[in-house]
Order: sequence, then structure tokens, then C-alpha cells
Amino acid sequence: MKMLRYFNKSFTLYSAFILSLFAIDRITKIYVIHLDRINLQNFILKSEYLNIRLFWNEGIAFGLLQLQEDNFYNILTTIIIFIILIILFMILRNRGFRKFSLILIFSGALGNVYDRIFFKAVPDFIDFHIGEFHWFIFNVADIFITLGVVFMIILEIYENKKK
Repeated sequence: MKMLRYFNKSFTLYSAFILSLFAIDRITKIYVIHLDRINLQNFILKSEYLNIRLFWNEGIAFGLLQLQEDNFYNILTTIIIFIILIILFMILRNRGFRKFSLILIFSGALGNVYDRIFFKAVPDFIDFHIGEFHWFIFNVADIFITLGVVFMIILEIYENKKK
């Protein structure tokens, strides 16, 4: 019975928001993969500060921990799924801006773990650069995760100052 209190009008709203963010991520990735096939793996967009070019990331955030070993990849994916479940539990236990921040992180993580499971890699394609200096290549799910983490940090700083 205690679990039923989570399934109300706001649960439906939050679920729709999560599915919308997930859909935005999926649509952008599918579109870029499609454009990559049409352009025969050339730049989809190349400009002074922004390139759009598909890169398959087999590691974690920003291409870290890219190893060619399947066992490590599977263990890493399992750990990520476990963390996503913890974030889901935290979403259910929080309210307000903290809940919103966790939903951003959850939605982005869900989008990337989907790719890890079905493609064995995450399609990254946004490449900001100044001259020859390139930032890490990322995707829309990474933007959601980053915004959620930044909001959580701001919230913690604000709450600590309040105390």
C-alpha cells in the first residue's frame, strides 16, 4: 500500500516528462545516425565552433574507460543500470527542484544505457571546438545528465548556505 502513494497524477506527469526527454534523445541520435549513413561518415555539419559528426563511444562519459574487453563492458553496463535504479528510487523520495534535477539525470542515463544495451556503444555527435582545441564529443542525453548534475550542485550550495 505504501508504494501506491507514488502512483498519482504527478507520477503520470513525471513519467511523461521522462519519456519526452528520452524520446528527444532517441530522435536526435536516430537522425544523426541516418545523416551519417547518407554522408558516408563525413561531417554532417562543420563550422567554426561546432561540428556534428557521429562517433561511437564504447566507454563512459566523454569517452573515458574505452576498453576492448567485453567482460569489462558488461560489468560497466550492469553498474550503470544499478546506478539508474538508485536514481529512480531517489526520484520517488524527493520533491521539487531536486526531483527535477534527478529526472534530468535519470532520463539522460536511460537514453545512454539504452544505446549501450542495443548498440554496444553510445552515439555521440556534438563537437564544440575553438580552432584545434576540441571539447569532448557528446550527445543530447549527456546534456540532460550535465544539467541535472549542475542543478544538484547549485541546490547543495544553496541549501548549505541556508543552514
